[in-house]
Amino acid sequence: MVARDFETILKGKYPGKAHARKAVGLLSDIICGARGAIYLAGCPTKLLEDSDEAEPFRQRRHFFYLTGCNLPDCHFIYDIQGERSILFIPPIDADEVIWCGLPMSIEEALKEYDVDEVRYNTEIASTLQKLSATYSSSTIFTIADQYPQHLTFEGFANNDAITIKRVLDIARVVKDEYEVSMIRKANHISGLAHESVMQQTNTACNEMELEAVFLGCCTSKGAKKMAYPPIFAGGRAAATLHYEVNNAPLVKKLNILVDAGAEWENYASDITRTYPLSGKFSHESRAIYNIVLRMQKECIAMIKEGVNWDDLHMLAHEVVIEGLLAIGILKGDKATLLESQTSMAFFPHGLGHYLGLHTHDVGGNPGQQQSAGYFRYLRKRGPLPAGAVITVEPGKIYFCRTIIEPYLQDPKHSKYIDSHTLERYWGVGGVRIEDNVLVTVNGYENLTNVIKEVDELESLISSRC
Repeated sequence: MVARDFETILKGKYPGKAHARKAVGLLSDIICGARGAIYLAGCPTKLLEDSDEAEPFRQRRHFFYLTGCNLPDCHFIYDIQGERSILFIPPIDADEVIWCGLPMSIEEALKEYDVDEVRYNTEIASTLQKLSATYSSSTIFTIADQYPQHLTFEGFANNDAITIKRVLDIARVVKDEYEVSMIRKANHISGLAHESVMQQTNTACNEMELEAVFLGCCTSKGAKKMAYPPIFAGGRAAATLHYEVNNAPLVKKLNILVDAGAEWENYASDITRTYPLSGKFSHESRAIYNIVLRMQKECIAMIKEGVNWDDLHMLAHEVVIEGLLAIGILKGDKATLLESQTSMAFFPHGLGHYLGLHTHDVGGNPGQQQSAGYFRYLRKRGPLPAGAVITVEPGKIYFCRTIIEPYLQDPKHSKYIDSHTLERYWGVGGVRIEDNVLVTVNGYENLTNVIKEVDELESLISSRC
């Protein structure tokens, strides 16, 4: 896939028809001669409990993948034999117009979305009935628990509420140019926000001040929604993987870990940087940071189509062991330490995950070859396909007492950890470096453009003193 200007590509329509055809092709691989229709419901409007106010809207991702439609209360039918897509939108409700204005019209929806036809959602039942009558012995493909209870799908010979979700999970792994452009834009905006935070790091007194900078920058660029709750963890709080409190003072803390990413039209970015609050890494922080950066760089350099993600995960552990041996936290020899799995005390989770319409996107097959130990928390198993976007965050070494102390109390592991040397590193908290990487046939493209070299970080932060 050749990199092009994402803004130019995004001037076109989201390719819903192409995604539907791709899904039908995969469906036919599973069910030879699949006949009938695909029916998906978008996310309905939901009211807050004890209120007439709606919950913040979040479109169902499989629905968006086939339509590009980000409106509530919509539906979608794909006629498999007729190769025709129909989007159903809410009709005009006179009582709602006074509050919300006129909804999108059929003509506007046809212009906006890549579908063959647009109808009002009052026609869903009759459309399904007509399709079931047209095609004998046909199947309606749905997703369990994601359609209105009043729809019975009478007339179809079969109701398959399982297969299409499996198909869409697979289809979404390999991204087309438009999808990659969405992720590029999310990364571009998030990158600007990360660097804005860096520029104000040593003047902030509290984590929430830096979070506000990030959110403000993303919003000003048109990205109002975050792909996940941002993490702004100062000092030892960085040892909590999904720290989300973001309200602690920063005084007398060494580093700040910022894990934050905006989404663009539902497509996520997921970027992490760790850097010194003062503008200068301490000796211990720099040592750990350099190990983490080496982990990430070596893993990224190995990425290409067909590479086994499990192997990259183990490469990351090898680098952790070598690095922690060099600074004296671990002791022994590399081979014995690999066999003991003691490095999991400091790097307890997986290497990364697919990225797309979800931050932890579908299709990683984490349940395959399920095992304990090194592979327990991997969200992706097996070979990488070209066109997938994956986060590379082996950049993780944590000094979390809750995780490490059981290793110190276990004779199997404690003999490999120098507790005296370890004592100097608790204040580092945790170091994580995370980029979003597009897999190509012969290599990779890093979609994240945020500085991470030690000298660059120190120079940028110190320049704002």
